[in-house]
Amino acid sequence: MRLTTKGRYAVTAMLDLALHGSSGPVSLADISGRQDISLSYLEQLFAKLRRNDLVTSVRGPGGGYRLSRHTGEIFVAQIVDAVNEAVDATGCGGTSDCQQGEVCLTHHLWCDLSDQIHGFLSQISLANLVERKEVKHISARQDARAEQDEALVLSEV
Repeated sequence: MRLTTKGRYAVTAMLDLALHGSSGPVSLADISGRQDISLSYLEQLFAKLRRNDLVTSVRGPGGGYRLSRHTGEIFVAQIVDAVNEAVDATGCGGTSDCQQGEVCLTHHLWCDLSDQIHGFLSQISLANLVERKEVKHISARQDARAEQDEALVLSEV
């Protein structure tokens, strides 16, 4: 299966936004710090997420991003699709030229698998992920680390 860093990072960033957005807009710098994703890469991803109406931007002091709708209405497959990421298990990238320019013997099997994976991701909402015990635990750990890092920076000033 080909789900590259782009799709993984987009889902991770959107989940971070879902976890931290209840108290207002979330800055990409905060997401970058918690998730260890480059700020410039997040800016590129969020431009695509905004164009696909999954997030809205808030300008000015205290600005950042918000989810454009409830977490139960945003599904993992929508996020992956928004950043132009294909869930593709074929060896040919879905071009049907697997074997010397022609369809290989198992091409349709891998196409079916790709469809099954996309269907699976279409059933998982951000709300489903937010409610998972392990997601809450990891988020709490990341928040504690971010607070420690901030305290360390302040003590050096």
